Amino acid sequence: MADDIATEVLPTDGSPAGSSSASSTGPSFTDGYVGDPAVRDEWDGRYAERQRLWSGQPNGALVAEVAGLAPGRVLDVGCGEGADAIWLARAGWDVTALEVSGVALGRAAAHARDAGADVRWVHAGLAEAALPPASFDLVSAQYPALLRTPEGAAERALLDAVAPGGVLLLVHHAGMDEPHAGQAGGFDPADYVWPSMVAALLGDDWRIEVDEERPRVVPDGGAGAHHTHDVVLRSRRLR
Repeated sequence: MADDIATEVLPTDGSPAGSSSASSTGPSFTDGYVGDPAVRDEWDGRYAERQRLWSGQPNGALVAEVAGLAPGRVLDVGCGEGADAIWLARAGWDVTALEVSGVALGRAAAHARDAGADVRWVHAGLAEAALPPASFDLVSAQYPALLRTPEGAAERALLDAVAPGGVLLLVHHAGMDEPHAGQAGGFDPADYVWPSMVAALLGDDWRIEVDEERPRVVPDGGAGAHHTHDVVLRSRRLR
């Protein structure tokens, strides 16, 4: 494990683009953002409203599903304030963490530095990041807010990132894809990608290992703590 965190932003060709200092109150990753500025600004605003949006603990479904996997290269999609990325790095994984919010990435970098965890940060949307194809042994997307497009760009990007023999782990709150689910939250479920949509794209090159709803291990504090059940999709790319 490295003593210092790597805080560079990686551009789409994978080469370092420079570094920036981490901050818990404002954006640290303002250079080289690749994606929709409106999406970035929306999430920057959400994170800026609170000193901490999430619990600071790794997601329970991630911990459970990764327990039997040998550490390798992992992509953490929508890494937020970095709890999953830090846990993975400390468990021996080579971590690339992607996030649209520069505010969140600044906090994640600070937390990772405090933990002595080495993480590569990518400030981009998933569909726009142009990550090296078939290059990750694990792609983890925990409760991602991936916007749906007619061409299925986000779903394809998730699948394309997984190396042969690797695993895609997609976890979401149960029931969020139902039409009435967005009434209280002010969002339309039809605008977002859900595990069932990704599962529908899996062909003969994939084997579904887990596709189920289960009780959620709910961390103390943080947004989303009221959700009690998860939908867990774990699929392995065969070739």
